[in-house]
Amino acid sequence: MEQNSIINAIEAQEWLQKAGDKVHPAVINAFKAGGEAGLQVKDALHGTWLGHPLHPALTDVPVGAWTTAAVLDSMELMGKKKYKAGADAAVAVGLVGAMGAAVTGLTDWSGTTKERRKVGLMHGMLNVGAAALYATSLVLRRKKKTRGSAIGLSMLGYGIVSFSAYLGGHLSYGMQVGVDHTATADTYPTDFVPVLADKELEEGKMRCLKAGDVNVLLARQNGKLFALAHTCSHLGGPLSEGKLLEDGSVQCPWHGSIFSLEDGSVVHGPATEPQPNFDVRVTNGQIEVRKAGAGK
Repeated sequence: MEQNSIINAIEAQEWLQKAGDKVHPAVINAFKAGGEAGLQVKDALHGTWLGHPLHPALTDVPVGAWTTAAVLDSMELMGKKKYKAGADAAVAVGLVGAMGAAVTGLTDWSGTTKERRKVGLMHGMLNVGAAALYATSLVLRRKKKTRGSAIGLSMLGYGIVSFSAYLGGHLSYGMQVGVDHTATADTYPTDFVPVLADKELEEGKMRCLKAGDVNVLLARQNGKLFALAHTCSHLGGPLSEGKLLEDGSVQCPWHGSIFSLEDGSVVHGPATEPQPNFDVRVTNGQIEVRKAGAGK
């Protein structure tokens, strides 16, 4: 089956959308119920403190550990019994890593679109199934008479987690979940370019304007002008259609990421990458912008 056929088959499953529609608000509401502490936990799980999604880094733990277990199990099946303890330890390490990958993955999944949530839900369900097989395998490994079955379950789990990893790769590279949506933008202007007459931007307002080849969010708050890349780094949302907040930040209308107007840094996720920001000045009644720091 070709790649597109596999993905299309998953996306055609209406039950995945129905299940996602029920699980999604439950995850969101769980974080909201925690108030400010819940929001901080959510940011930590997204990886806003890291400047990079945390989930992909944690997935390396179970995949790597279970790959090691598969190699050591294979050597045991060839008669090299001295690798039994190492294989068992690798299975256990993979299970611990899988818990961290699961909770961060679920958090990231809650900040995606419906189309992406279908594939993401299948990805997560496969991982849960694989983890269940490995957990059962770990228990059965303790007895000599069930060790063969335990290794068989591990091998089956490894096949499932490998396919799930393929779906995870498609989510990242095909559906662009977790990538910086400002990184592939056209070249940001390094010289000041006019974008709007100063008198046309009112206090407490923001506009989407062209600065050379890129869209720029221009905002005026507390008598000061700010400019950021208009496309949200999380999933490409239009920041000018969001909310200009009183604390000097802007909230994306799609998934609620909040960025500082001052320097584009992430205030709250699900975004993990900052917004590119611009130097702003007014010359002869015209607001002009350029890439921040370009004149240094």
